[in-house]
Amino acid sequence: MENKMNDNRVPCERVAILIDSGCDVTEELIRQYNMKLLRLHVIYPEKDYSDDLDISPQTVYERFPGEIPHTSTPSPQEIKDMADELKREGYTHVLAFAISSGLSGTYNTMCSVLNEEEKLTSFVLDTRNISFGSGVLAVWAAQKLEEGMPYEELVRLLPGKVQDSKLLYYMDTMTYLQKGGRIGLVTSIVGNILNLKPIISCNGEGVYYTVAKIRGSKQGMTKLLAEAKDFAGDGPVWFSLLNGNAAAASNEMLKRITEALPEGKHLLSKQIAASLAVHTGPGLLGIGILKNP
Repeated sequence: MENKMNDNRVPCERVAILIDSGCDVTEELIRQYNMKLLRLHVIYPEKDYSDDLDISPQTVYERFPGEIPHTSTPSPQEIKDMADELKREGYTHVLAFAISSGLSGTYNTMCSVLNEEEKLTSFVLDTRNISFGSGVLAVWAAQKLEEGMPYEELVRLLPGKVQDSKLLYYMDTMTYLQKGGRIGLVTSIVGNILNLKPIISCNGEGVYYTVAKIRGSKQGMTKLLAEAKDFAGDGPVWFSLLNGNAAAASNEMLKRITEALPEGKHLLSKQIAASLAVHTGPGLLGIGILKNP
């Protein structure tokens, strides 16, 4: 879906950075760059919860394995309400970032609603990624805005920047990925039979695929680091660590990756959002890399 670009430019543009909660940007970074947040939904029989607002990822893990909730995108009305809020606050332009259209309908919903807003010039990026693999692109854009880069230049550069971001996940189980319908190109049956642990990522179309399969968590962590280092290359990078109920493994990996990437800058370490925990299960560790920051 194409993003709307208005012809009538506003001399003093004021640009909002809009993200969905699946981008896994920390509250600290959201405050630092004054980002606007749309929350995905985690739906249990008793209630529709707002992602990381009135439900935590830990709650999701505690209710496994007997209860596996559904998730949903921000509603069109929620996006419309956000657009109205932005206009009231004097914003003229919006750079919006959505997790992969291959994994979620958020991108299409954002485009549909924002393209109808005549008083907002909008661009929605399909990050073709997930978690902070998506969110890091919003942080990069926010920093470039602070440095004085114009909106139009960011709109030109961002689609190409997508290929510089990669998030690699070691998964302790594929059960929840399979049950949530997010299996993509990841093979689950063979892995379950052989007790192999996968490392997954998003391909160029933004769909999960298997990078490698490893027997045992120790080998899995070593392979995860090797794949991240290979993608990073020798130049400067930003790196991040995401975990699903695996804080100890994340802390250990931070020591290893800091040594492995001497040109790397550590942006964040955090537990993934509740909406993402639903589809990936416990025992998850991810490394995010942004090249050429």
